[in-house]
Amino acid sequence: MAFAQVTTGADAAAQDADAVGAAYADAPDLRWFVFALFFIFGGITSLNDIVMPKLQELFTLSHAQANLVNSAFFLAYLLFSLPAAAVVRRAGYMRTATFGLILMTLGCLLFIPASSSATFGMFLLALFVLGAGITVVQVVANPLISLLGPPRTASSRLTFAQAFNSLGTTIFPRVGSTLILGSLAGVSAATLSGPALDAYRVEASRAIVHTYIGLAVALLVIAGVVWTRRNRLKEEQEQSGSIFHPLTLLKRPRFAFGVACIFLYVGAEVAIGSNLVVYLSQPTVWNVPLETAGNYVPFYWGGALIGRFAGSAILRVVSPGKVLATAGSVAIMLLLFSANSSGTAAGWALIAIGLANSIMFPTIFSLASEGLGKRAAEGSGVIATAIVGGAVVPPLYGTLADTTGSLAFALVLPVICYAIIASFGVFARRPSVA
Repeated sequence: MAFAQVTTGADAAAQDADAVGAAYADAPDLRWFVFALFFIFGGITSLNDIVMPKLQELFTLSHAQANLVNSAFFLAYLLFSLPAAAVVRRAGYMRTATFGLILMTLGCLLFIPASSSATFGMFLLALFVLGAGITVVQVVANPLISLLGPPRTASSRLTFAQAFNSLGTTIFPRVGSTLILGSLAGVSAATLSGPALDAYRVEASRAIVHTYIGLAVALLVIAGVVWTRRNRLKEEQEQSGSIFHPLTLLKRPRFAFGVACIFLYVGAEVAIGSNLVVYLSQPTVWNVPLETAGNYVPFYWGGALIGRFAGSAILRVVSPGKVLATAGSVAIMLLLFSANSSGTAAGWALIAIGLANSIMFPTIFSLASEGLGKRAAEGSGVIATAIVGGAVVPPLYGTLADTTGSLAFALVLPVICYAIIASFGVFARRPSVA
């Protein structure tokens, strides 16, 4: 059957490395380190869904302004993905991972002056630096997991690592909702002005600061451990080539279509997840406090955790393109149902999209990477850059919601995103010819 011959990006990269004689390490200790990285950057990324409604209340922001949280964070993927890949080629995986973890630590510590200054712009700066660190760590983690063991099991290691990512996105929002949204005071920032407003913002934002200080300490410890093992791998990195050379892959229609779908997928997923708390708290949906709504964010991300395990089994017997087209269609139906209904069902329909999202990123990645051969690693760097969709689509969603006065109507934007993703599934349903 045709779909049985589909090769994932991870498999392709590993097979190409093996073909040219590159060494790989059977290092269980480092594999668990990479799994921990997936857990950490997945969890911290999902905290944006909790921080955003907190900042929206503190600074009385519109939906479009609040979604600048995502723009600041995901802009880092556009600016740092290709440079991070260049650093890996020259400094190696472990040293680059240490640098990324330290950059993440700096981003977490920047929440301290952000709170003291009581300015939204400083919070955006902190999120941008944090996003830059996560970008570096993610660029390291994706190819590294393929090198830590035999090439034939690269795909299973990548799937297992992604499960840790989903575990982080499930746990962190639940804890963050309690620590951050649970501290929302009875007074509203909209009723204050002048020094009283500044004092309220400083006091109320301390919950955010304390959370990220705790993360900074943990990240610094992990960075120290990684640095002690910087010579654990004997690496042979390619030194030649322009930093922008990977972009020439966009001349290939299948790859370019896939990169566009990664952009749209991340944008739609983040737009829904980041606005979920406010959406559920609406009188027409669940009419609950923000803290209560925040407790349901883990169900959205937890759907990806469950779906990845189920999806890995389904993809063994069904064409990946058909599975992607089906998942995109299901997401569209859930969005339309939620937008045109109210009450409990409307909320759960939106949450259920997390389950439909579960197989999209790895499936789009693998379909887009088919046929790249020795350039599979370059393709991975370009795909990582497309994650900047999380910086573009959410603000557009917020602007549409502000313009129409309806978060439900604005769901038409992710509907368009999922429609294009589903069409890519149909387009790429047959294996690519290398």
